[in-house]
Amino acid sequence: MAGLELLYASQAPGLRRPQDSLLCFVHWQLVTHQYRALGTGDQPGPNERKSELLPAGWNANKDLYTLRYESTDDRRELLLKAIMVDSSMILNVLDCSSQQVADLTLTVADYIDPEHLDDFHRVYKNVEELQTRVVTGIISPLGAPKEKTDPKKEPKPEKKVPPASTQDYDPLRIPPWQPLGGRQPSWPDPRDPFAVGGDDLDPFGGRRGGMIADPLRSGFRRPLIDPSSGLPNRLPPGAVPPGARFDPFGPGGGRPAGPDPDHLPPPGYDDMFM
Repeated sequence: MAGLELLYASQAPGLRRPQDSLLCFVHWQLVTHQYRALGTGDQPGPNERKSELLPAGWNANKDLYTLRYESTDDRRELLLKAIMVDSSMILNVLDCSSQQVADLTLTVADYIDPEHLDDFHRVYKNVEELQTRVVTGIISPLGAPKEKTDPKKEPKPEKKVPPASTQDYDPLRIPPWQPLGGRQPSWPDPRDPFAVGGDDLDPFGGRRGGMIADPLRSGFRRPLIDPSSGLPNRLPPGAVPPGARFDPFGPGGGRPAGPDPDHLPPPGYDDMFM
């Protein structure tokens, strides 16, 4: 109401009738909803510009008020006509672009005290009801314009994170096999046309997978042979050079790690004639 008080004070010398005070209130509601006054009359005049104040000569006719407004975003132009019929004011608002019309009838005595036209704090009655009726009657049906915002202050749209695909997590998916030693065999690319028949040329798998299933080369670490196995004392250091072919004196003390070669012997392995 602070803005309305300033507007009313600027128009106080010319507010001679109760309907003038009522129309002043309607004008301020249009201003607060992003409309600005252009002038009086049905047709535009020279040198018009938007203003929050009422134009000169707006209340020259006590029975008919004609005002034109334009929205702050320059998208709507309204033609407001207020007609006095007995003790009531009939408001008719036309949207010039869409030709949409909104009407409202107000009883002046319900909202204006004619005894205090010169006192802003006592001239209006039932302010909340009056404001609600004006907004719902002639402003909301036509659609209030949006307030202009600084493009630098507009919030940036948030980037939408795409939903996680079903391949990110699958409780039924079997993880890829990894050898126990932690080293992945260098399998050839099956799409390589030059890899066809490579296993036939390298059956022992020196550089490829080979064609022989060796349980000792399936990823398990092969145990080191103790050359002192079967002897009462250990051999002195350096007795067996590193990498030398050496048969131990006795069987190994422990079972080799990895699969047992005799776990699944061939049929008839104990037949001496096989």
